[in-house]
Amino acid sequence: MLFKMIILIVSALFVTTMAENSELQIVQSNGLFTNKLYNILARKEGNVFFSPISAHAVLAMSYLGSAGSTEKAYVSSLGLPSLAATADGYEKVTSKLNNVPNVTLLIANKVYVNKGSTLKENFKNAVVNKFHSEVENVDFASASKTAGVINSWVEDKTRNKIKDIISPNDLNADTRLVLVNAIYFKGNWQNKFDKGATRTEPFYLNDKDTIDVQMMHINKKFNYKHDESLKAKVIELPYTNPEVSLVVILPDEKDGIKDLEKKLEKFDLTKITEGTWNTEVELALPKFKIETTIPLKDPLNEMGLGEIFDQSKANFSNLIEGQEPLYVSKVIQKAFIEVNEEGAEAAAATAVIIVTLSDHGTEYFLADHPFIFVLKYGPTILFEGKCVRPKSGDSNIAPTGKPVADPLAHDIHIKLED
Repeated sequence: MLFKMIILIVSALFVTTMAENSELQIVQSNGLFTNKLYNILARKEGNVFFSPISAHAVLAMSYLGSAGSTEKAYVSSLGLPSLAATADGYEKVTSKLNNVPNVTLLIANKVYVNKGSTLKENFKNAVVNKFHSEVENVDFASASKTAGVINSWVEDKTRNKIKDIISPNDLNADTRLVLVNAIYFKGNWQNKFDKGATRTEPFYLNDKDTIDVQMMHINKKFNYKHDESLKAKVIELPYTNPEVSLVVILPDEKDGIKDLEKKLEKFDLTKITEGTWNTEVELALPKFKIETTIPLKDPLNEMGLGEIFDQSKANFSNLIEGQEPLYVSKVIQKAFIEVNEEGAEAAAATAVIIVTLSDHGTEYFLADHPFIFVLKYGPTILFEGKCVRPKSGDSNIAPTGKPVADPLAHDIHIKLED
């Protein structure tokens, strides 16, 4: 049997009251998941970009259909609370994310069920009432047609930024379920960059090699700090809704990205802006665009969630009526971000397939070498990435002076089978 999920990246939010403890647990779990996944993805050379909340949400939906040792694997590897708390927490998170003023932030879930299968009542109630998901019956045996239906839904929810999340080869007569989460963000800076100040400048790939990039410039007050423990500068760029922001973490040394990543391995990124103060900053930031497709099976296996892919151990007995053995064959995430003078646009999608079987004067922040960035809403991390070679759609020049083709992409795929 095949169970497939697609998730598009979105963000979560903060909570303060006892009644919202389940939401806080989801935010904290997502923060832990973000760190673990980034540390694995960052081992590869090149740019990194993904939506932790998108992948986390779709995995959380599949968690609700698990039992036995598989259920325990979700808890131990992802730090998820109880099944009930996970459902309640995501109900609050999803509602808040879809009601953020002054920016465009959308998160949506969808469950596609094979026409001959029936969701168990408890699972169906949870995904519909807690994850605000629609449920649609499809014929997975008609792979091309059904893949088109799913891909069209994803494209619509991500404003055509995420395409072809599902391949017809991912579906067949054994596919029983596809869970999809889509997230889309578009926001304008609270302080826009002047396009007339953007100019071609060098960006250091390491301590000596450079490429030419389109560097944006602005001199305004931002939340800023120099973190001695990280040996890095941190700046927060708010959007028109200041609760939503892009945080840039720039190592002091031009070749300091690896050292910074090591220091951040155990760092709670939801607290990265603590200790910043509002001060005048002369900021230079490159325009960049990153598109990724990332296979998540190996990273999830390394996190301790390998059992969901094991045909002999996976237990998804709370998903579908009947006794068919189900397991995850594939998890897929595609993500996109573009940062320019106006602001940023980002989207993501993830799929899981289960088959049977203060004022201190002007500071200077010159992002002319690799840096890490986080797009967040309150303490909820929506997206995280690493920019080691900016590409804006404009000229991209290699150290030799010759144009280079750099898609700045990664792929993430996860598939479930019986």
